[in-house]
Amino acid sequence: MAPENKNRATAAAILPLVGGARNVTSIAHCMTRLRLSLADRSLVDDEVLKALPAVLGVVEDDTYQIVLGPGTVARVTPEFEALVEEDRAAAPAPEHTLTAEELAAQGAALKEARKAKNATPFKLFLRRIANIFVPLIPALIGCGIIAGINGLLTNLEWLPSITPALAAIASGFMALIAVFVGFNTAKEFGGTPILGGAVAAIIVFPGVANIEAFGQKLSPGQGGVLGALGAAVLATYIEKWCRRWVPEALDVLVTPTITVLLSGLVTIFGLMFLAGEVSTGIGAAANWLLDNTGAFAGLVLGGLFLPLVMLGLHQALIPIHTTLIEQQGYTVLLPILAMAGAGQVGCAIAVFKRLRHNTSIRTTIKSALPAGFLGVGEPLIYGVSLPLGRPFITACVGGAAGGAFIGFFSMIGEKVGSTAIGPSGWALFPLLDGNKGLGLTVAIYGGGLLVGYAVGFLATYFFGFSKQMLVELNVGRAPQTKQAMSSSRLVTPVLR
Repeated sequence: MAPENKNRATAAAILPLVGGARNVTSIAHCMTRLRLSLADRSLVDDEVLKALPAVLGVVEDDTYQIVLGPGTVARVTPEFEALVEEDRAAAPAPEHTLTAEELAAQGAALKEARKAKNATPFKLFLRRIANIFVPLIPALIGCGIIAGINGLLTNLEWLPSITPALAAIASGFMALIAVFVGFNTAKEFGGTPILGGAVAAIIVFPGVANIEAFGQKLSPGQGGVLGALGAAVLATYIEKWCRRWVPEALDVLVTPTITVLLSGLVTIFGLMFLAGEVSTGIGAAANWLLDNTGAFAGLVLGGLFLPLVMLGLHQALIPIHTTLIEQQGYTVLLPILAMAGAGQVGCAIAVFKRLRHNTSIRTTIKSALPAGFLGVGEPLIYGVSLPLGRPFITACVGGAAGGAFIGFFSMIGEKVGSTAIGPSGWALFPLLDGNKGLGLTVAIYGGGLLVGYAVGFLATYFFGFSKQMLVELNVGRAPQTKQAMSSSRLVTPVLR
């Protein structure tokens, strides 16, 4: 089957299981998940959907998220969008068919209960942060890998005529990332995206070097992505104020002018300096933490990252990673956090070994493990460790051990960083950078992965199951026994 036919077949299989085209109100995707807003959640056939070969898992949040994996999701989503449009065009709603609004009302109680659980102000804020930065990740990854290739060629003194071009390609996006952050921020907060980008562009404009604020000369890029985010939010609120008070006949001239002028002045004479101080503080704090408490910091960060992902709190780290990449060329936090995925992989292998007769779980592990090695952990989390309960905890123990390993080397001056955010596991190798040479950096990161695999495996093998769990789960069916369901109920509310 041709790849495009395979992707279309996957989309066609998913569509009826989520209630059909008229039940889908919006479609989007991130690096691994197809994200759908649904008019009536009760129309989804979860069990059949999860059983599809291409589906690695599903996640309940403000949207219904179907885990397809990196690469696949970017190819299936446009096919899914096309099918939705085709179905709507080919079969207009009959006179007595429920409208989307009526379907929404029909499932209102279920949706509101789910939203109430997930729509805390802090979680909504983190989702907005993610919506701003997640679309930038593909460019960060691509440019980061090119930067790594360029660094390798430069160190080896190969292709000297090509390396300047590679440097320009790798650095161009990072030089203007503030503009993209401003654009996405205004879009997310309900303003005009191009005005957010215009105000954020002030931060990277070389001419700001001629301006003095707070008794010192500004420097291009000062404040970075944090300054761009603040400038665009301010521009959005000024624009909304103008829309309310400026007469319609003058709106097209006056609103953009006032928006850019006022927010631009505040950015130059306030936000750039303040955001620059905050950015510097973040970099200094991260370095101090790893320099002085490296092993302990790595243990805590590596051990808690899986629960942070379950709670959605990991999104708060995206601006911090981006700020560190802007300042130092790499983020020292991501390789440590990636150890959580290593613990998860070791845990899954131990579950595979312990539950020799449970063909359902073993099949899930065999299909999800390759993605786990590449840093895509959702299939193993939602399909294996989290429903079982104890193995989720032992996976965190493996992540803590790997994090402590990398943190220890950072404490003795051997820093390991990533030039981009997004992938982890083996997929992070092309993005690695550090302060003591690529060979040592790769060796330390690889050592951390091995420690995470080993400790995750051993902790799960020896402590991940009670005797009763082994008896009840070691059968040729899915983990729906009383003990498994009890474990799932005990763990899941804590981690979501």
